[in-house]
Amino acid sequence: MRILQLSLGGVLLVGAAAMGPLPGPGGIFLFAGGMILILRNSRRAQVRWARAKRRWPRVGNIADRAMRRRSALRRRARDRVIGSR
Repeated sequence: MRILQLSLGGVLLVGAAAMGPLPGPGGIFLFAGGMILILRNSRRAQVRWARAKRRWPRVGNIADRAMRRRSALRRRARDRVIGSR
């Protein structure tokens, strides 16, 4: 099942690249879906994603929020508590 989900994630990423030049936001949704499937099923991808987020934190936070990752939700909740003090 894991290999199937990784493969589907890769297909979605390729589809997002193919839909990129077309008008409309269709490629964005395919890209997000592909990233979600890959990041949930590949430890290596998770490590690389964490490194990229450390290097470009602003872009990583936006992407995490858009993909509704649990880490982004925890970070936002923590920031709200710290900001309210």
